[in-house]
Amino acid sequence: MSTPTDTRLGWSRWRRSWWYHATYYAQTWRGSVAGTVLFPIFYLAALGVGVGHLVSAHSGLVDGQTYLHFIAPSLLATTTMQLGEGESLWPVLAAVKWIRSYHAAAATPLEPLDILIGKLSWVVTRALATGVVYTIVIGAFGALQSWWSLVLPLIGGLVTLAFAAPFVAYAASVQSDASFIVIYRFAIVPMFLFSATFYPISAYPGYLQPVVQFVPLYHGVALARSAAYGQWPLLPTVGHLAVLLAMSVVGVLWGRRSLRRRLVD
Repeated sequence: MSTPTDTRLGWSRWRRSWWYHATYYAQTWRGSVAGTVLFPIFYLAALGVGVGHLVSAHSGLVDGQTYLHFIAPSLLATTTMQLGEGESLWPVLAAVKWIRSYHAAAATPLEPLDILIGKLSWVVTRALATGVVYTIVIGAFGALQSWWSLVLPLIGGLVTLAFAAPFVAYAASVQSDASFIVIYRFAIVPMFLFSATFYPISAYPGYLQPVVQFVPLYHGVALARSAAYGQWPLLPTVGHLAVLLAMSVVGVLWGRRSLRRRLVD
């Protein structure tokens, strides 16, 4: 039976794992900060303003919104999804096979679950910071309509966790990165393009609309738009949250098993 002291030590262990990632990032942050700050500006200027001007000139509003208002929150969701993928495939395989830093961590009092939670909590930390930057940039472009926009970073963090957790679990279970390119080309890129990101779901043929709604990223995009607009239809919101939370929970359970098999068994 665990004691309160054991519980405190458990919390301390995963925080140590989180601190490892934070310390490493403190040495390498210059390589990513420019993209974190400049990419939302470039995306919104090129797509929201540039393409948005053409859309407004030819067809007017999109789902009752200007194209800038329509696309801005979806770009936050797609960016945090890509962050979850980028931080979870090659880095985790490297940590368990090439660099073997997770093996070194497992030789300490850290358990595989501590390593997993530390990794995921760090990725979510990065997503929250990215979401804050994106929200500020979106606000600077005048594309926010509600105080609910303040929860956009939290939605970005949830989207990242929903993708990072299963990706970490998968990366910890494979012996080669050969499948990662396949995942990127045939899962990440199609989700980026076909999750009602750049045009509304009503633009799809009727038989494709349920397919789009089945895509995981669609739920993150819909939640981000709800926050930006300040509109929260009850049943759709619950459904979107349920999908992302279910992905997160399944990923954590799968990741715990994968890391234990890789590091201990």
